[in-house]
Amino acid sequence: MRRIARLAAAQALYQIEVAGVGADAVLLEFLEHRLDDEIDDGLKLADMDRALFKDLVGGVSLRKAELDGLLEPLLLPDWTLERLEMLLRVILRAGAYELAQRTDVPPKVAITEYVDLAHDFFGGREPALVNGVLDSLARSVRAEAFG
Repeated sequence: MRRIARLAAAQALYQIEVAGVGADAVLLEFLEHRLDDEIDDGLKLADMDRALFKDLVGGVSLRKAELDGLLEPLLLPDWTLERLEMLLRVILRAGAYELAQRTDVPPKVAITEYVDLAHDFFGGREPALVNGVLDSLARSVRAEAFG
């Protein structure tokens, strides 16, 4: 399932940020040692879309600077990605990667998925921030989908 893959990717990308390890090591850990983990209401990592998971983790890790360059101009003038909470940065980067690189996913679907993911972790204004930033980005990188 794609939702599980996105959630697992956010967790893996967070782990990469916190531990300072490479994407390959974290991918290996998730795919070889954590597939039996329950992540949300009975959902298991084993049920995820593994191809999407690998693409998100590998792609975001590889293109982090490029993604940050897409996201930074969309934040308020006195804010930077580094000022945001680490998990929020990870969610924004994954959403930006999916919008910029995964043209098989409609932009409105991707935005909704990452807003929902932000709701899973945050109870404040963070989901609205994710919505606003990713919507602006989608209108730039996938303008054809918005007419």
